[in-house]
Amino acid sequence: MDKEQKDNNLSSQNGSKGSSGVDQNNSEYEDVCSMCRRTERQAGKMVHLPGNLCVCGDCLQSAFDSFERSGLQYSDLMKMSGMMPPFGDSSGQEVISGQTGEKDGEKADETDRDGKKEKGKRPNISMMFMNPMQQDQTRYRLKRKSEEEKQKERENFDVRSIPAPHQIKQQLDEYVVGQEAAKKAISVAVYNHYKRVFADNSDGVEIEKSNLLVLGPTGSGKTYLVKTLARLLDVPLAIADATSLTEAGYIGDDIESVISKLLAAADNDVDRAEHGIVFIDEIDKIAKKKNTNSRDVSGESVQQELLKMLEGSKIEVPVGGSSKNMMVPTTTVDTNNILFICGGAFPELERIIRERLMKNNSVGFGAELYEADTKTEGEILSKVTIEDLRSFGMIPEFLGRLPVVVTLDSLSEDFLVRILTEPKNAIVKQYKKLLAMDEVNLIFEEDALRVIARRALEKKTGARALRAVLEEFMQDIMYEIPKDSNIGQVTITADYLEKKGGPLIEFRSI
Repeated sequence: MDKEQKDNNLSSQNGSKGSSGVDQNNSEYEDVCSMCRRTERQAGKMVHLPGNLCVCGDCLQSAFDSFERSGLQYSDLMKMSGMMPPFGDSSGQEVISGQTGEKDGEKADETDRDGKKEKGKRPNISMMFMNPMQQDQTRYRLKRKSEEEKQKERENFDVRSIPAPHQIKQQLDEYVVGQEAAKKAISVAVYNHYKRVFADNSDGVEIEKSNLLVLGPTGSGKTYLVKTLARLLDVPLAIADATSLTEAGYIGDDIESVISKLLAAADNDVDRAEHGIVFIDEIDKIAKKKNTNSRDVSGESVQQELLKMLEGSKIEVPVGGSSKNMMVPTTTVDTNNILFICGGAFPELERIIRERLMKNNSVGFGAELYEADTKTEGEILSKVTIEDLRSFGMIPEFLGRLPVVVTLDSLSEDFLVRILTEPKNAIVKQYKKLLAMDEVNLIFEEDALRVIARRALEKKTGARALRAVLEEFMQDIMYEIPKDSNIGQVTITADYLEKKGGPLIEFRSI
């Protein structure tokens, strides 16, 4: 096989492959231009070059124009398109067909002292950032879908595929203990949101968006509730931390990074991401700062920038990155059908509510006195109003785009005992499964569960403290039990947890 035939075969192979070296005819991802970083839906069809490069028509035409202005011919460009060094080296010497300083057997002209290049001399042109472009760019590429696939997804994902509110709550009951009012409110809000997505607006009645604001003490289950909800509905979920968000132009994540995470959770499928759920945690951390002399780049300004996103608008977001830059492609995502759930502990909000309730107390016969000292944190938060949230530092425009306010109850000892045993993924069930793999039966006495719950309450971190307490007490058992294969059952007692005795160990009968 001669050299010309080899080159033709190489060109035909590279012509059918994209930036990741996969067959573009069957690729499920769109191509990304290696120069301008635009996606296929933005720039049109791509030209595939050797070296796993994709170039859009605009960038390729710009390259041709640049070479034409420099005096190079198209034939020279085609000779240089193989697996060769970049279009020019730092010395300005000509590099064609692996040879330096010669062209068609003739020696190239020298550059004059003024730095001007003679005709036939290659200019000092190089491709920037070639190595990163030649790497696998799957995370930066969007899903490619045909019209038939889009139509099939529309038929499979409709209002009939969304369970009714009572069914959503029943499924949440299997994983989340208590919080009855919160689960009911979230179930109704989610069901109404997806009915709005599939509603027919031809009659002129357009259902407005209803985002949620979830309040509750730390460890009360805000994040776990949203994770369970997204898993039951089988929709993409993105969990973002508001503490990392800053105003555009400052160090930190831009608000577009929230939608970028949702796009990544949807496997870079824009259509699927536009029907997902975004949970912005620690929303109380972007409250308006008080008594500050510096610019508030992570407080009120972030609330202002989130307004359009919460209300619903088309946003240019980076694909596979947290910020916009020249090396990351961008795409447009419509947030009109994305459900936003904002959650936060709002630690100082309790004091604001107490002051308001105490101020409204009346004096005299038949007056209804408010017993502020006897109320728990969860009961206090349940009496929150918009005015309390404004006093905390949330701007009214932001609160207006979160019309549904849900409060979670604080966790009591009985609550924590139920969390230990009742959910499908209960912590006690997890430890039982771990020891069952060693053919050992694990049993917790009722008094032992109460000791664990009391220890967790002392840590004041909610349900998260349960695992910390269990890890502390179960460490020795998980270490010692596998030593003896004759052990068949272990019973955790309250005396063992209080360091007054040991666990009850039963051996297998021979």
